[in-house]
Amino acid sequence: MSGVPYDPEILILLIPLASAGLLAVLPGYRATATLNVAASFATLVAAASLFLVERPAPGSYLLVDDLNIVFIALNTFVAFTTSIFSASYIAHEIEIGRLTPTYLRFYHAMYQLLMFAMNLALLSNNIGVMWVAIELATLTTVLMVGIYRTHEALEAAWKYFILGSVGIALALFGTILIYLASGPVVGEGSDAMVWTVLVTHSADFDAALLNVAFVFLLLGYGTKVGLAPLHAWLADAHAEGPTPISAVLSGLLLNVALYAVLRFKILLAGNPEALAPGPLMVTMGLASLIFAGFMLYRRRDIKRLFAYSSIEHMGIIVFAFGMGGPLANFAGLLHMVMHSLTKSGIFFAVGHIAQVKGTQKIAEIRGLTVSHPALGWALVLGVVAIAGLPPLGIFVSEFLVVTSTFARAPLLAIALVLGLLVAFGALFLRLNDVAFGEPVGSTEPVAASYVPMYVHFGLVLAAGLYLPPLLATWFQHVSALLG
Repeated sequence: MSGVPYDPEILILLIPLASAGLLAVLPGYRATATLNVAASFATLVAAASLFLVERPAPGSYLLVDDLNIVFIALNTFVAFTTSIFSASYIAHEIEIGRLTPTYLRFYHAMYQLLMFAMNLALLSNNIGVMWVAIELATLTTVLMVGIYRTHEALEAAWKYFILGSVGIALALFGTILIYLASGPVVGEGSDAMVWTVLVTHSADFDAALLNVAFVFLLLGYGTKVGLAPLHAWLADAHAEGPTPISAVLSGLLLNVALYAVLRFKILLAGNPEALAPGPLMVTMGLASLIFAGFMLYRRRDIKRLFAYSSIEHMGIIVFAFGMGGPLANFAGLLHMVMHSLTKSGIFFAVGHIAQVKGTQKIAEIRGLTVSHPALGWALVLGVVAIAGLPPLGIFVSEFLVVTSTFARAPLLAIALVLGLLVAFGALFLRLNDVAFGEPVGSTEPVAASYVPMYVHFGLVLAAGLYLPPLLATWFQHVSALLG
């Protein structure tokens, strides 16, 4: 056995794919929920082993490097904690009759298929395979958003499908243009779509084709990121789908599309005659932040509220990467990690709230800190974190984004701070209604486990108080790669 090679990247793909097939036929709630958690944990272990074993040389289809390992580690960790939350959440949906055993098997099978698709997109060294994987992830989440089969859920799924298809079509056109730009330099065939080959020869590509390609890629994958004005699917998908899928959408799938944008940003940066991708990203990021900040005031559904918060924070992240430079890139990476952990933790809390209160309407949820202290104060901690208050991790990343912007573009920094303050006011306005005052609605205890929620918030608090030097050095190295 000592001579058998160990390839963790293969396991990261094989485990969720095989589990999806098994979950599709496995009867019984407990068996499917247990297997879903076990498969997610096994994938996390395989991802963790990437830090311990020698990385394989890049192939024509798979790649493990310093950039995607950040996304893979985050993806598998949040997928595991969400699977634990999902087990108790879906149990309640079965009890109240919102899901049937058939839909249950479908849900868990689609969950693992989604993990496979996202991991494949992150590990792919072929830009065509990456596009296919992101499209597969989109179609999988479309099916999961509509799983309740209500009019609202089906409408949300249909809107997601239509807008997602527009976005993925734009991204496909951009991918084809990259292939056309690379063909005269590296030759036709699969090598013209291998990212490690493309980035090596990008300086020789036709700059005009690269420019047009990046515009289509930013618009196409930006739809998946949830950037304004391509965001319309996001709030409906969060509000009408199962809450664990909301956690996965905000915490993971948006990051996968962002990863694709960053890959092509690096490609353009290697060509001295191509346009600078930064200003386009800064514009879309800042527009998303300010737009979402004002829209937060109009939300009456608690899941829609935090869906627009995701648009806001993805805007901040894209803005940071658009500004570029070591400090802004570091801030963008840190903010991405902190947002994923915080927002998924918030959706864990919102899932518990919606089940115990029987509603997602903010007007019908009051006094959580009185009726359900552990849940109410956890939500307060989550909102404090996502609003960017010290001493939590998002405060650190937002502070770095603002200071680096002030040093280079003070007028942009003013607009950035304005957007942050607008969103801050909206979140605390809603938090005051939900968490404090006289309790409204059911006071029955929550049967589900709070452990995944508190683990996420604990990590965000720890990162705000102390960022381990090893992690900081790693992020600094990746920031340098992003240019």
